[in-house]
Amino acid sequence: MKIALKNIIAFNPEQNLNKKTSLIIEDGIITKIGNITPEDSKNSKVYDLTDKYCSPGFFDMHVHLREPGREDKETIETGALAAANGGFTGIACMPNTTPAIDSAEVVTFIKEKAKNNLVDIFPVGAVTVERKGELLSPMAELYDAGAVAFSDDGVAVKSSRILRTALEYAKMFNLPIIDHCEDDSLAGGAMNESFNSTLLGLPPIPSVAEDIIVSRDLLLAEYLDARIHIAHISTRRSVELVRMAKSRGIKVSAEVTPHHFTLTDDAVKTYDTNTKMNPPLRTNADVTAILEALKDGTIDCIASDHAPHAIEEKEVEFEDAPNGIVGLETQIGLAFTELYHKKILSLEQMIEKLAINARKILNIPIPKIEVGAEANLTIFDPDEIWTVDISKFKSKSKNSPFNKRLLQGRSVAVLNKGKMYYKGSFIEI
Repeated sequence: MKIALKNIIAFNPEQNLNKKTSLIIEDGIITKIGNITPEDSKNSKVYDLTDKYCSPGFFDMHVHLREPGREDKETIETGALAAANGGFTGIACMPNTTPAIDSAEVVTFIKEKAKNNLVDIFPVGAVTVERKGELLSPMAELYDAGAVAFSDDGVAVKSSRILRTALEYAKMFNLPIIDHCEDDSLAGGAMNESFNSTLLGLPPIPSVAEDIIVSRDLLLAEYLDARIHIAHISTRRSVELVRMAKSRGIKVSAEVTPHHFTLTDDAVKTYDTNTKMNPPLRTNADVTAILEALKDGTIDCIASDHAPHAIEEKEVEFEDAPNGIVGLETQIGLAFTELYHKKILSLEQMIEKLAINARKILNIPIPKIEVGAEANLTIFDPDEIWTVDISKFKSKSKNSPFNKRLLQGRSVAVLNKGKMYYKGSFIEI
């Protein structure tokens, strides 16, 4: 099918592109940028997208798909559908599956299951076998099979010795180690250590548990001149450490989740288990530091840490509930509401955080909006006001603290691999 995206604003900071125009897409390729003629309209399916923007397809570098092992929570297919519905054309899936992504066979399995989806799915390989922190995974085999980074996500790489060796191997492939920064000897609680944890009587997780591992990781990255990526950064001190490391030329990048710049540990006062995260929700001071770090570039990108859980798993006592929430379908709305409309980030910075920087970190080509390029696009309306309704999520799981929340900014459609997802339906293009 040949389609025309009429009166759209093409926006890509990498190309210094910001103009109102129209696009013709045929067989998944951009064949024309400019005014649509009557002949173009006659032979195309025309979508009038006045006041809507198109940018390189949004990319989320921290997603849990649960397959293989927990297909009751999410599958590669449903996770990809949730990503498309949320406005993403690419995601990286984390290795804490069962079995873990610690062999070439599991990487190949995921890539095969994902190949017909509109959404590009890039596996992240485990640093250690079964993510136990004891024996290094076959990192070269994982890289050859298609892993784009390495992580023991869910836990920090257990020892400095293992992390050193992993960083040395990853350096050979120019890939980052993505670390979940938490000293498990200090962790094990249910929420951030603060006045609120005392008030609520919940076992605490001190912020220093994150800061200690961030410090270790940065020191090793500097010592080895290797690449480290700090997953879901959440504390003021960790932000300061990353900012200082960048000023020293250390090869560090960092991501933050929408829930860590939107909520504080005040949200836990409801005892809603959908406010139980790891890392936990922190304080106002931490959120303020995160917002400043997004603004000045200390934090490179926004990632959902999409963590699906079955309803019955969350309907337990707070301490017994699993950590995490689904995030693919609320991420754009939360980011535009809290960052763009509150003038924390410009539109250019938003696209960098949501589409460009994560691909740079993972060495994935950045889509271009130009004639001859494959159409890998997110179409979005930064001003659309909508209400979160978890019953309409495409994810298998619905564990979100944002149900019924009013948001401003939403994906309209995504295009990739010769397909378009628009108003809940897939269209071949």
